[in-house]
Amino acid sequence: MESNFVQIHKQFPAASEYLSNIYLITRDYGYVTNTRLAEWMGVSSPAVSQALGRLKRLGLVRQKRYENVLLTEQGKSLAVRVLHRHYLLEHLLVRLLGYPWDKADEEAKLLQTVISDDLIKHLNIKLGSPQTCPHGNPIPGAKVEKRLLTAPRLNEAEPGVTVKILRITEEGEQLPSMLVFCQRHSLQPGYCFAVSAKDKKSIHLLQSGNSKHSDNEVGFSLALERAQHIRYEPVA
Repeated sequence: MESNFVQIHKQFPAASEYLSNIYLITRDYGYVTNTRLAEWMGVSSPAVSQALGRLKRLGLVRQKRYENVLLTEQGKSLAVRVLHRHYLLEHLLVRLLGYPWDKADEEAKLLQTVISDDLIKHLNIKLGSPQTCPHGNPIPGAKVEKRLLTAPRLNEAEPGVTVKILRITEEGEQLPSMLVFCQRHSLQPGYCFAVSAKDKKSIHLLQSGNSKHSDNEVGFSLALERAQHIRYEPVA
């Protein structure tokens, strides 16, 4: 399997990124269009069409004209492997090496296709078989996957509710400065906030019972269009 993985990467270096993103979009939204894939990845529609053509020839995706993009069994298997590698590498960078939480995603992308399966197995054991990435997104097949994927979006929370942050979605991670903002305000999995106010454009949060405090204990506002990419669970 590893030799096949390396061979595909040599034939089409961007294959792993496209496959993992198709998997993630399908997981969060149920279907993938060329337009959504282009927006998610920040590339042009012609670039997506060209990439999908190459993935079809490699037997990794299938798509009828004007219909949604589907992963083949081989494509799905490779996407899951890429994501598992990516999430473990993020943990390596953040937990073992002390690398900034908001920068780990980009570094993991650079490493995810060049390390061996043996090292991945070792990392998984060393890290205690984590169920999520450091940003709270579930590893495919994890026991917590359904709970995290179906958790409510922060933009839906109403004033007076206390929320516990569960995950910054993969889509949210791609937004410019999103992870930097979350790091600065401790908007990370496990931290709790009280929703103090909400209007048509933003939600206002106050830290609530966190053991670690940021420099912004008076509270801060987050645009609703960004808050939709953060999932939470209510705290009784």
